[in-house]
Amino acid sequence: MSGGVSRLVEQVERTRAELSDALSDPDAASDRSRYADLTRRYAGLEEAATLAARWRDAEQQATEAREMLAEADDDDIRALLREAEAEIEELEPLIRQAMVEPDPNDSRDVIVEVRAGAGGEEAALFARDLLDVYGRYGAARGYKVELLDVREADAGGVKEATFAVKGPGAFSVFKHEGGVHRVQRVPATESQGRIHTSTATVAVLPEAEEVDVQIDQNDLKIDVYRSSGPGGQSVNTTDSAVRITHVPTGVVVSMQDEKSQLQNKERAMRVLRARLLERAQAEQEAELRSTRQAHVGSGDRSEKIRTYNYPQNRVTDHRIGVTVPLKEQVLQGQLGALTDALQAEERRILLEAQEEELAGGAT
Repeated sequence: MSGGVSRLVEQVERTRAELSDALSDPDAASDRSRYADLTRRYAGLEEAATLAARWRDAEQQATEAREMLAEADDDDIRALLREAEAEIEELEPLIRQAMVEPDPNDSRDVIVEVRAGAGGEEAALFARDLLDVYGRYGAARGYKVELLDVREADAGGVKEATFAVKGPGAFSVFKHEGGVHRVQRVPATESQGRIHTSTATVAVLPEAEEVDVQIDQNDLKIDVYRSSGPGGQSVNTTDSAVRITHVPTGVVVSMQDEKSQLQNKERAMRVLRARLLERAQAEQEAELRSTRQAHVGSGDRSEKIRTYNYPQNRVTDHRIGVTVPLKEQVLQGQLGALTDALQAEERRILLEAQEEELAGGAT
């Protein structure tokens, strides 16, 4: 019998009981955000609780079989013991996996921001390429991809773009894209055939509901102005573009893609809520990071995560050391191999952290 799994089973039973008690508290329903969190956590433990109950039954059967064999040897009882021990062995890794608590944001829709970084015109073209790749990938996964705002560059590139991805598990699929993406290729304007290096920055935000982030309208400074296109020329004769500043935090969001001021304001508020949620969660995570690092990379916008090498037709993710074909896969919107490897590494890290916590609790 594994002591680690025994402690996990006890943890499942204890946590499930505590959540059940909390949900039955009359005061819980009055706090919508807390009640939703409790419900999510309780439902998330359902698989682990079922496996834990099976483990308890198998342990009980094994204990009873050993007691009977101590009194008299019997082939049928010995067979029952082998069956019980086999089930216990089978259940142990399943319980460990089920007890890895997923990122609470994984089921959320997601807002992704792509910005041209170092490299001028070539960086803007690379940002456009990433925008296209993500659009294809989202569509291939069956998600709805909604372009919220785009700032065009002069040569057909993108200075920055914001889009939303809607569908089950959208955040879990896109969250590892956050960071600095580097491209190495020969620009179309390069007459000497020299390879240039440019970058684009990607930020991935879980989309927040109004219940997640309470925003006081008195904390907002809202400016309206005329939208502009490449080179700064005006593309609208009305003040439809919107800039919202959240005064307490200094977070600024601008939207100009829609001709309607109201639509731009609604989109800007969606992005503002997402940024404020990310900010609050980042502060909470920073407090925990000293004791537990449970993600692949930091997700920080300054962290170089991936290199797209055109001459060698490869894309390398530096966090996990995985390389995949560029033209045949990535540019076609096929990021599945990278996503799967990143999710597997995240799970490995979580399992490792879980084992360390259990080992610490046993000492």
